[in-house]
Amino acid sequence: MIILPAIDLKDGKCVRLRQGRADEVTVYGSDPVDMARHWADEGAQGLHIVDLDGAFTGHPVHTETIHAITKALTIPVQVGGGLRTDEDIRRLLDVGVARVVLGTRACVDPGALAPLVADFREQLAVGIDARNGMVQIRGWVEATETYAVDLAVQMAHIGVRTIIYTDVATDGMLKGPNVEGVRQLCARVTANVIASGGISSLDDVKRLAGLDAGNLFGAIVGKALYEGTVTLPELTAAAHHS
Repeated sequence: MIILPAIDLKDGKCVRLRQGRADEVTVYGSDPVDMARHWADEGAQGLHIVDLDGAFTGHPVHTETIHAITKALTIPVQVGGGLRTDEDIRRLLDVGVARVVLGTRACVDPGALAPLVADFREQLAVGIDARNGMVQIRGWVEATETYAVDLAVQMAHIGVRTIIYTDVATDGMLKGPNVEGVRQLCARVTANVIASGGISSLDDVKRLAGLDAGNLFGAIVGKALYEGTVTLPELTAAAHHS
């Protein structure tokens, strides 16, 4: 299991939102490229970037900044937020992004994903954001009647290789991840799963790694790293030695 530091972009800055709320924002840096270099220097094996403005507006906003990050780093970068069209996906891949993350689009029109999966293969991931087990879309502001596990099974069935599972209720709260939700998801799909939301301590990472799920590929950590609750090397060691 690898640890992926999160860089959330809003108004050109690195921020974190509390439970995805646009009105509860904390700014952690004014230079996203510097922040990306910092995590790479700390030993990150990859980065998870969210274009928050893109998620809320429905189209990518920070493509130039993301391009600057991919040029500055040698580690893979995955990006989500507002990717509603094929052109949006291709533009990000063209600027050096290793994997794009589709969220709202996958839930609203899952049938249209099959040709995209065939085209982009490992370069395409689906982000499933859930609250109380139900999928949330459009920057977490709209609830659906779809169970996260059911959507994950559907995505894996059409060939999606990577699923990023975020528990919205725990995100940015530093209260620990939804380990049981991650366990259930990993048990139902063969795709790689990346866990996100609430990971704030070495114990959290050990609990996830302790699931011993062969397809639990990684964990995304944001606020805990920015608040200095834990360090990236500590988390990486915990992920590898559990």
